[in-house]
Amino acid sequence: MEPQAQPTRYLDRDGHALVALPAFARDPETLVAFYRAMLRTRTFDAKAVALQRTGRLGTYASSLGEEAVGVGLASAMRPEDVLLPSFREHAAQLWRGVTLDELLLYWGGDERGNDFAGPRRDFPNAIPIASQVPQAAGVALAMKLRGEDRAAVCVMGDGATSKGDFYEGLNAAGVWALPAVFVIANNGWAISLPRQLQTAAATLAQKAVAAGIEGIQVDGNDVIAMHAATAQALAKARRGEGPTLIEALTYRLGDHTTVDDARRYRPQAEVDEHRRDEPLVRLKRCLVAAGAWDEARDRALADVLKSEVETAVEAYLARAPEPAAAMFDYLFDALPPALAAQRDEVDRG
Repeated sequence: MEPQAQPTRYLDRDGHALVALPAFARDPETLVAFYRAMLRTRTFDAKAVALQRTGRLGTYASSLGEEAVGVGLASAMRPEDVLLPSFREHAAQLWRGVTLDELLLYWGGDERGNDFAGPRRDFPNAIPIASQVPQAAGVALAMKLRGEDRAAVCVMGDGATSKGDFYEGLNAAGVWALPAVFVIANNGWAISLPRQLQTAAATLAQKAVAAGIEGIQVDGNDVIAMHAATAQALAKARRGEGPTLIEALTYRLGDHTTVDDARRYRPQAEVDEHRRDEPLVRLKRCLVAAGAWDEARDRALADVLKSEVETAVEAYLARAPEPAAAMFDYLFDALPPALAAQRDEVDRG
């Protein structure tokens, strides 16, 4: 597989259409919905970082600059599909119906945050790197064996493609032609390790070759391109034509997590250059040029979203924490005797 000359994109960094837009993107309200979802994610993101810095939230992984990846892929999914995320897919989870309150609970160390009221079959965040890839193959295999018209969508960072789990999951999905879509959010960094030191492959998309599946590159900061590519991959999966690997080229504008300081290993000039490509400004310029958006609507939306996030935060901070013994309650359907004894000891104080 030869690397693509250019990743698939529809909008340049100034929001100008490079080619004819697909039908869904010619509806301004659809693009406004994408913009609202990305801005909602960014508003939540900023508040979550502030909460962590003031000791009211646990370690948190910001998705700053990567919002188009999550909104693009999730908006192409059906409710009955299954999302298997890494730990940076807040945009996709929010689109799928995970609530702000649930996200806050999870990042606050409360497992009730994984008990999604909306997408009941979506998987919780995968903290171990790439562990969700073979899990996605298993989910897709179950769908195929049951003859279901559904698909699994698995999201990971670029660092995950250096793990054995990645290759094993892709290999199984390829040989069994499973209804799965694997999305690599290639943000350029696996903590402090830059992409070029992870692998000698010219692209991450071409790692699909070893699994005998299709691999494509997409501009991950172009929400139109992300939605279109994911929709096409899902349609292919539903036709029984096997999985697709999508490399979404984006950039991590923030730190890896709130325990990281990217200034130690990444020049600010690089971050500033990539900020010019960030997805919200790009889509906003497209909408303004089409007469579908203006600064007054933008300010009004920002106020609404800020209020929504603040309301969720107030509810989160007012919620009584679970007792310490709850740490045992989400491990097994029935606790093994050794852990049951430990739980009793914690209960007794």
